[in-house]
Amino acid sequence: MKKTTIILGIILMISSVMFAQHTFTLTSNDLGGEATINEEFNGFGCTGKNQSPQLSWKNAPEGTKSFAITMYDPDAPTGSGWWHWIVFDIPSNKNELVSNAGNLKLNLAPEGSIQSITDYGTNGYGGPCPPEGHGLHQYIITVYALKTNNLGLSKSTNPAVVGYYLWNNTIAKASIVTYYKRSKV
Repeated sequence: MKKTTIILGIILMISSVMFAQHTFTLTSNDLGGEATINEEFNGFGCTGKNQSPQLSWKNAPEGTKSFAITMYDPDAPTGSGWWHWIVFDIPSNKNELVSNAGNLKLNLAPEGSIQSITDYGTNGYGGPCPPEGHGLHQYIITVYALKTNNLGLSKSTNPAVVGYYLWNNTIAKASIVTYYKRSKV
């Protein structure tokens, strides 16, 4: 009985590792547990570099026709959170956004992708900038595998509408969470 239990345990460990390696996964070479001054917004009293993080994803599910990326702060004191970055219509043959792809002037995002308006009222990446004394905020960065080549939306589409279209077209999604607390100046 003891030998059978040990063998069964080993089989379960091996199978869980094998299956975990094939899940839709989002990673970043730039982000750790906390965002840095590199990602922090430059405005609203924040003085960061406002550089979007490098992101890469793997093991997209069969049937994926495009991808989208969002960055959302549910801790923002707005009653509805804060959308920091929305990129959609990323071609299915892409699996990375390079560092600072959210800077529209640099034209680093994949061709054909659209970076729509954020809650800052601008297009492209707008980094963390929680209110002073508000403590740590979580920033949820999500990649969506979509069942459509494009959402049929424009760069002026607001986050709620993009979210609705994402909800209706998502096959799978993967997220990473980073935290940020505004330093006192």
